[in-house]
Amino acid sequence: MTEMISKAACIGSGVIGAGWAARLLWNGIDVHVFDPNPEAQRQLDEVIENADRALAKLTLAPRPTKGKLTFTTNLAEAVRDAGFIQESVPERIDLKKSVLAEIETHAPNDALICSSSSGLLPSELQTDMKHPARFMIGHPFNPVYLLPLVEICGGGQTDPSDIERAQSFYNSIGMRPLIVRKEIDGFIADRLMEALWREALWLVKDDVATVEEIDEAVRLGAGLRWAQMGTFMTYRIAGGEGGMRHFMEQFGPSLKWPWTKLMDVPDLDEALLDKIADQSDAQAKGGDFRDMERLRDDCLVSTLQALKVHDVGAGAELARFEADLYSRAHPAESGSPDYSKPLRLYETVVQPDWVDYNNHMTESRYLQVFGDASDGFTRHIGIDSDYLEATGSYFTVETHIMHLAEVASLEPIYTTTQLLAMDDKRIHLFHRIHHGRNDEVLASGEQMLLHVGRRSRKACAADPAVLKILDEIMTAQASLAKPDHAGRSMGIKPKS
Repeated sequence: MTEMISKAACIGSGVIGAGWAARLLWNGIDVHVFDPNPEAQRQLDEVIENADRALAKLTLAPRPTKGKLTFTTNLAEAVRDAGFIQESVPERIDLKKSVLAEIETHAPNDALICSSSSGLLPSELQTDMKHPARFMIGHPFNPVYLLPLVEICGGGQTDPSDIERAQSFYNSIGMRPLIVRKEIDGFIADRLMEALWREALWLVKDDVATVEEIDEAVRLGAGLRWAQMGTFMTYRIAGGEGGMRHFMEQFGPSLKWPWTKLMDVPDLDEALLDKIADQSDAQAKGGDFRDMERLRDDCLVSTLQALKVHDVGAGAELARFEADLYSRAHPAESGSPDYSKPLRLYETVVQPDWVDYNNHMTESRYLQVFGDASDGFTRHIGIDSDYLEATGSYFTVETHIMHLAEVASLEPIYTTTQLLAMDDKRIHLFHRIHHGRNDEVLASGEQMLLHVGRRSRKACAADPAVLKILDEIMTAQASLAKPDHAGRSMGIKPKS
């Protein structure tokens, strides 16, 4: 069961803490952020701004209303009502332990407490805690608001049920929790990155390659493969038809060759530090830090969307999260719905990136909202994930939109849907978009949907259970007046 949390606290608002705040806010969760640094709020606002820009382009799935952000320099105030607390203070065990003790003093008894630590062991961090069962590591990757991986590592006193609660919650905000089976320094991903980092430092120190050349080697070669299939699957394919066994038999002996210096670390003296810093400055070519962040985010969004098309890697996680967003936007109604009037199945808020230079919702977003209304209707009649996988779905084959009034950014809207006609393969829907405060009709959208088989990819009859619900709705709405704009065609009458 998904852990439902409406309020969270982020303790520390550096790069990681601010990234957590951005992801939580985007998922409709109110967030209190604590940080005593005088520059913290400015830096937090800049990260949130960049995150909003990137997340606006990540998916067209219906998004929850953005959560409320509150910044405070009072830790007790930050955690007082939080159901989830993410600690992201600097990697000093004494500092983390003192902060965790203060969190415990003021947090609700059932609040989950997770640390973003990238290497400290949870058993060490929880030694002085009064209620250590609910504490664990929740180690993310930068930028937290885009990258889905979070490593969960419990300590010796962590309750397995609380790990399950954290796993459920992280899943609900679009992350892919990876449970670390055993406590180990650096967990999983950082140990792998550390191995590459150590060798990269030696290559720079020994003048084999510059920092830019090393980055080129990663981003133009192995990095592209890692993004979709990781290390072991990459090598399995490299083994050809013989698979992993053939690869290991062929290349395994090379592991004994002295190619790398992974068990040795170069001395980070001033000369090496200067060399790395100078080469990195040259590589950056004077680029602004926030501009580089935005370029990184744009590239990550494009990569995630490309991987989603193939349903692999982080793209598969994005697809899963999108499906969850659609599910939350169109929850199945409980009880006996009133079919005698148009169905109210979708509501949202006009997002800031949905508007044009006049601050009015753009035409493409009207179409998106009507599509979301159709999704809500089809979900209501039984087209859930199991039906989609086993049977098929309804595809929109014709749409006609009438724009009647304007709506601005951050204003609430909702849709109502009337079933005008149906047969075993088609449904004829009429949607209206209403203003959420005064019920004014802002636009109407008329759509014809065709039922298509999952495997045949051809028009076919819907499942009898779906047709039964449609028939109930059609019978109940048969007495409703035909909307004025239904069946209208576009044209200008010639002057007589």
